[in-house]
This record gives sequence, structure tokens and C-alpha cells, in this order.
Amino acid sequence: MVSSKRTVIATALSVAVVLVGVDFSIKSWIIESIKPFSVHPLISGILDITYVTNDSAAFSIGFGITWIFTVLSSLAALGLIWYLRKIETLGWAVMAGIALAGITGNLVDRFIRPPFAGSGHVIDYLKIPFNFPIFNLADSLIVSMAILTVLRILAGHQIGKSGKQAKHD
Repeated sequence: MVSSKRTVIATALSVAVVLVGVDFSIKSWIIESIKPFSVHPLISGILDITYVTNDSAAFSIGFGITWIFTVLSSLAALGLIWYLRKIETLGWAVMAGIALAGITGNLVDRFIRPPFAGSGHVIDYLKIPFNFPIFNLADSLIVSMAILTVLRILAGHQIGKSGKQAKHD
């Protein structure tokens, strides 16, 4: 079902604002409550809380080039905000809001965390088994929406559009 532009944009931005607030609150709590590198089991053997800082991209990819991720994240956030006016459905609007929250959550860290000025370190705290890099809610939001977008495209949906794409033989 096609929704009004105003509803789509308001939905996406509302979802983003709420989730950025949640992400920021969790990171603030982690900084205040957890010692760096200490491990606190959340779900035994599955999920630990471990406070680390990260100057890389999601899952510690691209170590040491924080400013590039700041530029790319800024462009991605601006591009996604611009694209909101083309989204037709609330489902895609919610997905865009979730992705925007993930991008913005880590971008906020890059501007307000030491060493500041677009080179700040992102707060990571979620640790799973198998020597997987420590990550945060924002990373999870970005990756989950990327996966869901690919799945929807594979199912025949057009990004931002209502209904499925017509199949051409």
C-alpha cells in the first residue's frame, strides 16, 4: 500500500531518532559502567558485553582510517535522507529509518568521542563466539537492514516501492 510522502518521511525519521537515542544511551551506559576490555556474560556462551573502542568500520574493518568512514557515513546518511522522498511504503520507510539510525549512531561517535573532529572512536560492546569482532547496536542495524534489503530484492521487491517487480521473460 502506498503511503503519503509526509507519513513515510516522518516514520523513517522517527524510527531513526528513537534508535539513535537507544544506541547513544547504551553506549553512554557502557562507558560509565563497564571497564574497558572486561567481559560480562549476558547470555552464557552466546553473548558477552565487552567495552572496546574502534577506529574502524563495522566489525573492525579498515583499521586506522576513521576519517574515510566519517566521510562515507555522512554521504550515506545524506543520500538515505534524500531518498526518503522516493519511498512509497511504511515497510521500506521503517527499514530506511533503521539503517539511518545505524549509520548515524556510529557517525555520532566519530564526532563526539576522542580524538574527536570526525576521527572519534566508536564504542563497541557486543561480543559473540567464534572470535567474531566486537560490535554494537548501530552495526547490527546497518547489517540487518542490508541483509533484509537483499532478501526483499531477491523476493522481487523494488527498493522503496509498493508491491513486487513485474517479471520479464
